[in-house]
Amino acid sequence: MFRENVTWISGASSGIGEALACALARKGAIPVLSARREAELERVRDRCLELGAPEALVLPLDVTDTDAMAPAVSAVRERFGRIDALINNAGISQRSLCVDTDMAVYRQLLEVDVIGQIALTKAVLPAMLAQGSGHIAVMASVAGKVGAPYRTGYCAAKHAMMGFFDALRAEVAKKGIRVTTITPGYIRTAISIHALRGDGSELGSTDREIANGMDVDRCAQVILKGFRKGKPEIAVGEGFEMHALWLKRLFPRLVFRKAADLVREN
Repeated sequence: MFRENVTWISGASSGIGEALACALARKGAIPVLSARREAELERVRDRCLELGAPEALVLPLDVTDTDAMAPAVSAVRERFGRIDALINNAGISQRSLCVDTDMAVYRQLLEVDVIGQIALTKAVLPAMLAQGSGHIAVMASVAGKVGAPYRTGYCAAKHAMMGFFDALRAEVAKKGIRVTTITPGYIRTAISIHALRGDGSELGSTDREIANGMDVDRCAQVILKGFRKGKPEIAVGEGFEMHALWLKRLFPRLVFRKAADLVREN
């Protein structure tokens, strides 16, 4: 189902986005690679071509630049004539208590993790509706299901993504378009290194949980398996955090207490 599919991936310069691009390349897909760092995108493109992608397009894009969305969509359609899939993977995380977090940081988190994903989806959606087919996926998180301390803005953004794309799924289900929400747990990427502190600076270090998380290439394989099976929601991870997805429904007080225990005393 992936061979020669034109699959647009935002946040493709590293982490899960890069791993998905490479996994799709091995299956003969055509990755369209977007992120802000063009040099890193070119590196990922070269990997994809080496792994078997028939073509790969580097398309630098800042998802907060909504004026750039329509020209980007036009560039993909002019090159390939269609967009078979969109994987919304761009995003940033957070590591700060609410009381210590500037409102500008919350706005940045929501602009990148919510508005940017909605804007790119809205830009691509008319093309898919005209085709009568397509697949839209979003990288949400376990944090889009269960709140976690030091991540109030990130959790808010990921909860918003779950709600938006669940609703979008209902709107396009009878129009030939699939929508998939992905809820990763701890995956070994640089997400915490680039996470925002309360003042907007980067954390600059890797969380222990992230360092001990699932291998990113294994994560990509689980996601593609979920795509093949047509799952509307794909949970991916292998740590205790994955149990929180069902524990919250059955034992919410337990989950809230465990989350509170994660807060460090000053």
